Amino acid sequence: MLARILEPDGSVTVSTEGPAILAAIKSKKTVWCELERKTDEADALLTGLEIHALTIEDIWGPSLQPKLDDFPHYLYIIVHGIGSAKKTKLALLEVDLLIGPNWVVSHDRHGLVADDIGTELDHSPRLLARGPAWLAHGILDRVVDRYLPIIDQLDSEIDQLENDVIEKAGTAHGKAVLTRILEFKRLLQGLRRMSIHQREILLRLARGEFDEIPPEALPFFRDVYDHFLRIQDIAEGYRDLVTSCLDAYLSVQSNRMNEVMKTLTLMSTVMLPLTFIAGVYGMNFDHMPELHTSWGYVFALALMAGVGAGILLWFRHKGWIGHGEASGAKPRRKPPSKRAE
Repeated sequence: MLARILEPDGSVTVSTEGPAILAAIKSKKTVWCELERKTDEADALLTGLEIHALTIEDIWGPSLQPKLDDFPHYLYIIVHGIGSAKKTKLALLEVDLLIGPNWVVSHDRHGLVADDIGTELDHSPRLLARGPAWLAHGILDRVVDRYLPIIDQLDSEIDQLENDVIEKAGTAHGKAVLTRILEFKRLLQGLRRMSIHQREILLRLARGEFDEIPPEALPFFRDVYDHFLRIQDIAEGYRDLVTSCLDAYLSVQSNRMNEVMKTLTLMSTVMLPLTFIAGVYGMNFDHMPELHTSWGYVFALALMAGVGAGILLWFRHKGWIGHGEASGAKPRRKPPSKRAE
């Protein structure tokens, strides 16, 4: 537990003692306290601030969704930031925020933004001097800003995924690509579920529904809401892209399967009349005209070669193999252009 206390002379003092922090809050000094871990002293501080028992339970326990609770003398907010995105998995990190009349208590378990805010206050107490609402805005703004690098990273990974779909769909490596597509869909679906709740929370803060947010601070909270709304729109676009990747994967796989079936069908079509000829001359009747001639074997082979070549030439003419015309029709000539009179 670490608290930064704004003194009357404008300086900032640091304290880790719960009673001293509580005394500073009671004396109307502006205080920001970061709860690092669950301890008896931290629980005593929260109890001294008359924080509801259910709120204390939520602070120390994990929350799957963002949350906003309005109590008579404080505002409790749970928001989620992004720590990293590795192998199509997002590390969503929870930040708990309590906003009181002259104090802010936060619980940033992974140091997502608390370290940045603390460093800024060590250099300049201006953020703390403006009041708890501006300090809360600074925390929320940094939580939202952490989304942008991860969103850019997802953009490059989806671009690579689109290339892999074209190159590997329908091949031996296609299964891994399909797995990545489904993992991306699951990732973006989870991001969407979280962002819907968080967007509503930021919107309520931007509307000025709570006494803890003064009117002069509302434009700053609207700015945070606008940034998060833009991030959500980008994420929705990514969901559409991943869905398109899945459709493209199935289409490419189907096309390649059709090409395989086409090749096998053409081979079977060529071999079918050859098999018929071989079957006819393999019946071994005594009175077959060509059976006892010296040129019968050569004639049968020549007939097979001629039939096979004729079939292949016909396929090429129809455009089924090679570069022949697709319909076998002659290309139309363009009509001569009329000169302007």
